Amino acid sequence: MPATLPLLPKQPENVPWPTNDWPTAPLASDVNGVRLQHLLDFAFSQPEELGRTHAVLAIQGGRLVIEHYGNGHTADETYPSWSMAKSMTHALAGFAIQDGALELSAPITAPEWRGEGDARAPITLDDLLRMSSGLRFREEYQDAGVSDTIEMLFGAGKADTAHFAASQPLVHAPGSHWLYSSGTTNIIARCVAAALGLDRDGFKAFMTERLFSPIGISSAIPKFDEAGTFIGSSFCFCTPRDFARFGLLYLRGGYWDGAQLLEPSWVDHARTPSPNVPESEPMGYGGHWWLNIAGEGSFSANGYDGQYIVLVPGKDLILVRHGASELQKDEVRAWLKDVADCF
Repeated sequence: MPATLPLLPKQPENVPWPTNDWPTAPLASDVNGVRLQHLLDFAFSQPEELGRTHAVLAIQGGRLVIEHYGNGHTADETYPSWSMAKSMTHALAGFAIQDGALELSAPITAPEWRGEGDARAPITLDDLLRMSSGLRFREEYQDAGVSDTIEMLFGAGKADTAHFAASQPLVHAPGSHWLYSSGTTNIIARCVAAALGLDRDGFKAFMTERLFSPIGISSAIPKFDEAGTFIGSSFCFCTPRDFARFGLLYLRGGYWDGAQLLEPSWVDHARTPSPNVPESEPMGYGGHWWLNIAGEGSFSANGYDGQYIVLVPGKDLILVRHGASELQKDEVRAWLKDVADCF
């Protein structure tokens, strides 16, 4: 493990795992409760500065200590993941590697670049997980005729999202240039399914058996395209409590109630900084997880419209936030940092 990575906290011995239900507790005495309540009141007043806040959860020491929902929203509602699904796809790739079906640093097999001499052939799984494939992809969220993201999810590419992304030309040498791309995640999802020999139904069962069921996630609704590929870039609906369960799996280094589900080294892969991330990027990037949203050492699954699972190892803290804040991402991230600072 790189020396710069903080140790991940273990589940306290007297705290049950939330496989069936989350244990609860009051806020610890060292939490700045006054400041925290002010931040929560501000968010749920639905100010223009933060957009719409639908749900906020905080888990510390493995116990649920904060749970609030906006008007019209409930704990049983399934909320969109958007790009938080990318971090789930990281876990699925980890299982395939543990099973010996894939190698992290080996070139992946893609039908789009099987031709002799195709410059895309050296692209590895690690290149994709670190957003450094070198493939062109215009990650725009406004429909102005230049968005590969919109075209892939809702336009000409929606029937076969991985094919759409893998058909893009190479514009940088693999591994040399960082570019956030939703297309790369759908290539990964297809690659994992192909390596395991799974069709749509088989892959859905794999997700349930290896990831969801062991940690008590019962609400997950993953979406697939017509080609049978999990749309891992964007679509896995869950309740906030279930998103928090996924966060706890990573905060505990892949361990859950007596079983090492994911190798600790794979969780470290998620939070190890990727090379070539530009200094202009407000956060660092690991392996399909973002870095440092709530201070150095924190890592997070981030969604396009203000969805977050934030892990702060030094405080044994998980923050889950759902909302509709497409235009207020910077403000929501600052708000999350303020909330984390209260603990």
